[in-house]
Amino acid sequence: MSGSRSYGRGAAILSVGIGATGLITFAYFSLASYSLSKDEYGHITLLWSAVFITVSVLYRPVEQLLSRTIADRDARGVHGSEHLRIAATIQLALGVLFAVVALVLRDPIENDLFGGSSTLYWVLLVSVLAYAASYFARGYLAGHRLFPLYGGLVLMEASSRCLFALAVAIGIAEGQSAVALGIAAAPIVSLAVVPPALARRLAPSPDVPDPDPALLDAAAREEPAAREPEFTLARGAGFAAAVLLIMLCEQTFLNAGPLLVKATEDSGGAALAGFTFNVLLIARAPLQLFQAIQTSILPHLTRLRASGESDPFRRSVNLTLTAIAGFAGCVALVMLVAGPQVMDVLFGGNFDYERGGLVLVAIGMGLYLSAATLNQALLAHGLAATASACWVTAAAGFILFLLLAEFDDRVLQVELAFVAAAALLSAALYGLYRRA
Repeated sequence: MSGSRSYGRGAAILSVGIGATGLITFAYFSLASYSLSKDEYGHITLLWSAVFITVSVLYRPVEQLLSRTIADRDARGVHGSEHLRIAATIQLALGVLFAVVALVLRDPIENDLFGGSSTLYWVLLVSVLAYAASYFARGYLAGHRLFPLYGGLVLMEASSRCLFALAVAIGIAEGQSAVALGIAAAPIVSLAVVPPALARRLAPSPDVPDPDPALLDAAAREEPAAREPEFTLARGAGFAAAVLLIMLCEQTFLNAGPLLVKATEDSGGAALAGFTFNVLLIARAPLQLFQAIQTSILPHLTRLRASGESDPFRRSVNLTLTAIAGFAGCVALVMLVAGPQVMDVLFGGNFDYERGGLVLVAIGMGLYLSAATLNQALLAHGLAATASACWVTAAAGFILFLLLAEFDDRVLQVELAFVAAAALLSAALYGLYRRA
């Protein structure tokens, strides 16, 4: 029961910080929408999509790797820092790879994606490199269950970013470039929580318990085949590669819609991409809050698996799925009753939001969050490669529907594709989870 209480406390602490982060993120885009023209706002949403597709695909695998590995090693009483060196090596290599590719492709990125804005290009480059350190810190904090500091990191990130949009809204600064600079500053400012985290880990504290002797005894009694294999660069890279595929598919669900709308529309593509982005914020914003669950449940489930506690493992997953179903139902009801009015208040009256489409996205959000929960359970079981196959299949179907189906209403097409792909993904992962 102590493990369940720890998970609950961790999720509650993170929910406060990340819930506030979601609201502040909404405020950032709301202020930007009111302050900028349709095309300028559309390019801000494209910059945001490009940054977070890249950092989630490249860096969240190392965050998940650190979170799971640290939790498992702590539960088994394994000491040493080789896992940190290996994870840092992988993260550094990914950052260098991105920098090389971004510099080689500067012309198409700057001119084709950002409409010739060199400022947006450099914001993309700087922010993606800064997030390498930010996501490494997140994995370290999550694995050690330093959830207040994790929540402080993401809250500081969102707050500092929003200040740039606020400065433009009240007239201290002006223009698209000023709003965009907040995206680059945010991950740099958020690293202010790292020194307190290191000080807390390096300084002995009576609040930090020794490894549970029961877990050590359980690990000692395990058959050799059931023990966690030695952590090596090859094994760490294999796990990270599988999660990288999952993150690529995740960002495909959340960001490919606006990007494909921009690429396939001859006129007004940036403005329509901004509109599509606003609609998908119904799914994206709850993901900010869900990060609290996602971040705390992986180390929690990993510890339960390391100690052989299968019943608490299943209870934790089932409780999370039930909470997601209730939350998604409430959001769908709100969208049905007052969805267009809510969106008009948040983003202005420049767009015409369809009630049915907003409800569809709310349903898809619930299915997607359920899939993300099941994915964390499979990662805790060490089934990253098998889970990634489910993600790739669903994401491929999502893209094919957007490219091949002929819809006059492109936004409705994105909404239908999102719901169908989320349903396919959650069903596939649930079947895999039941077999595991």
